[in-house]
Amino acid sequence: MTRVLVLNGPNLASLGRREPEIYGGRSLAEIEADLRERSVALGVDLRVEQRNGEGDLIDLIEAETGRSDAVVINPGAFSHTSVALLDALRAYPGVVVEVHLSNTFRRETYRRVMLTAEAADAVILGLGASGYAIALEAATRMVRERGELPR
Repeated sequence: MTRVLVLNGPNLASLGRREPEIYGGRSLAEIEADLRERSVALGVDLRVEQRNGEGDLIDLIEAETGRSDAVVINPGAFSHTSVALLDALRAYPGVVVEVHLSNTFRRETYRRVMLTAEAADAVILGLGASGYAIALEAATRMVRERGELPR
């Protein structure tokens, strides 16, 4: 069975309340419920985590080596600033799909640089909450095309 970690970065626990005109009105719990439903249909063993700390995200990625076949990550603002998170994603042997709720290229100039995207096999932007389901499906497809990681 394909195993996928969905990892959410800083401030994503406040989705639905924080700037809904940019990030939409869906909460992280609602997005997670949708993903759990979709994972059953895809035959995916799903784990979902959210952390605000850069080091916490890195620890989770490092711990997933050999456990999961893919990481779907919304690194939030760390996408634009974290070389350390980029390095952790580069070291991760599975598929990496980065997802952002908003189209960062239509926002502030500093959001147009996405360091972590350099380690991603695919990047999904601007589709709101539905971007997560698309990212999960894409990650699952890529894992199955490459072959799941040996455990």
